[in-house]
Formats: sequence, structure tokens, C-alpha cells
Amino acid sequence: MPRTSEPGRTVSSRLLELLFAFSPDAPDLSLADLARKTGLPHPTARRLVLELVKAGALDQRRDGRYVVGIRLWQLGTLSPLTESLRTMAQPFMEDLFTALNQHVQLAVVDGRQAVVLDRLSAPHAVGLVSQVGGRLPLHCSGVGKVLLSHADNELVEDVITGELGRHTANTVTDPQTLRRELAECRRTGYALVRGELTEGADSIATRVLNREGRVVAALAVVVRSGSVQPQSVLPSVITSGLGLSRRLGWQPGVRIREGLAPPD
Repeated sequence: MPRTSEPGRTVSSRLLELLFAFSPDAPDLSLADLARKTGLPHPTARRLVLELVKAGALDQRRDGRYVVGIRLWQLGTLSPLTESLRTMAQPFMEDLFTALNQHVQLAVVDGRQAVVLDRLSAPHAVGLVSQVGGRLPLHCSGVGKVLLSHADNELVEDVITGELGRHTANTVTDPQTLRRELAECRRTGYALVRGELTEGADSIATRVLNREGRVVAALAVVVRSGSVQPQSVLPSVITSGLGLSRRLGWQPGVRIREGLAPPD
């Protein structure tokens, strides 16, 4: 495999660094941005970016900035994690959205964060810190607590013994308090999070299971604090989570297993 002038950094690794520089918070980048974010020399970044544009992985806009290309997007749609789960979840999310007219979102775990796979939002709904493809902390978001509560011990300990960032005055940052909340969430299958990540936003989240009884995702409704009682929304959220779980092959009586799993 061809290597760059830096030991341990191959051409392919540099190409991937350039692609991974894009994110929901940075969907378009200049050549200078890409060189800065990857640490590549400007001439090297330019040469590799031009190769990615030629291959269709990146597109260059008229203003000179770069965006993810259509061929890379088409490749991403083949991922079962982002497509089949979203497709199966869509009718349940639409029903929740129609009934409640609030944010409805679906998330999975990626490393020490939750990633929002899909979201339906009403124009009047409370503003949120993330968007589709964005990341949420596991310790203080509704979907995050559901996912973390069903993760293996290694991830749980990694998060709890790490830095529990405070986002609002309500964020739970005490490890023992968080342990108790996770134990309760694991027992019930849902989490009620009140203004911990976004001030004035409450999240009602539940688990989504596969046929083996492992959690593959979390489904949540996010409402403006005080606009509705979270307990009144909870039955609809749990019902939708169970319905989606059945679509994924889960059946009542299947034991809930420890450890997250990707969707089938």
C-alpha cells in the first residue's frame, strides 16, 4: 500500500481523514479548513481533495468550498444501520409525530455518544442542540440514557468514570446518581430526562429491541418543559418502541439481554 512521507500514515488513511472532517456541524469546508482539521500540508490536502472530487466522493461548490459528493452519499445509504432501521422506524415515528406534534427522534450508540439517525420536528417545537447525524452525550440525553443503561459494563464504566459534562443546571453529573438512574432505566425500559441537555426541553425515551432481546436503538419524544406532562406522553412512546421492536423480530417473553447490538 502506498505510504505518505509521515511514518504510519498511508494515503488511504489521509483520504479517510479528509472525508471524516465533514460533519453535521461542518457540512461544507474550504481547502484551508480541510488542511487545518486534518493537519495535512496544504499542497497534499489539495492533491488528495482533487482526487476525491474526481472520484465523486466530494463536490466543489461555485464558492470553492467542498461538500460530500453524491456517490459517497449513495454508498452511505447502503448501510443497514442507517437505512433499514430508519425505514422500519418511519411509520412509528410518523404516528408519534402526528399524535403529539413534537420532536420525535431515533438514535443509536457510536462510541461514547449517541447518533441521531432520524428526526421529525414541528416548526413550533423547542429548539434542540443537535440535528440528524448529530451526536448527543450518553449521560444526559433521553436516548443516551436508554442506550447507556443497556450497554456492556465496559462502556458504562468508561462513561461514568469519565468527564460527565454539565450542559445545564439540571445535568446529572454525580456518578452514583447516574448509576441509580441507569439501573431504573434498565428495569423499566424508558428514561425521563428533564432539561439536562437543553434548558427547557424534556425527553421521553424508550428502548428498541431486536429478536435476541438486545437494544439496538432508542426512540424519543422531546417536548418543551411545562407544555405537556412527560408521564402523559410515556405510554405512546413505549407502545411505539415495542411496535418497532416487533418489526425487528422481538417477541414478548424474550429476555432483555445486556449489551447493545447493531440492527439486523
